[in-house]
Amino acid sequence: MAIQRTFSIIKPDATKRNLTGAVNAVIEKAGLRIVAQKRILMTRAQAETFYAVHAARPFFGELCDFMTSGPVVVQVLEGENAIATYRDVMGATNPANAAEGTIRKLFALSVGENTAHGSDAPETAALEIAQFFAGNEIVG
Repeated sequence: MAIQRTFSIIKPDATKRNLTGAVNAVIEKAGLRIVAQKRILMTRAQAETFYAVHAARPFFGELCDFMTSGPVVVQVLEGENAIATYRDVMGATNPANAAEGTIRKLFALSVGENTAHGSDAPETAALEIAQFFAGNEIVG
């Protein structure tokens, strides 16, 4: 399988509890390389653009409020089958249903405060990466 890139966000619930390093350790243990990373305070416009697919859903406003409530760490991860690998290592959206050792089982507080986001497809990953990173910021 070819090397692939995916996009990750370590969400405000995790950065608030100083868990960036712990989450990164789980990512790296899974065989993924962090080839770009920065800590940002997401603007409302960035959050609304990022989650536009959910704009009609009742939780959209609350989701954007949460994602702008504190710093996040945006990342580009690289590895064999990176999208599926990262989704596996994140675990189920509901931490109660997440497998042992996954990011969400280890660190998530709830379905809403679930510590991490990961792209779900190559096309999504490309769009999400481009929203937060210039090409010269990604160093493999």
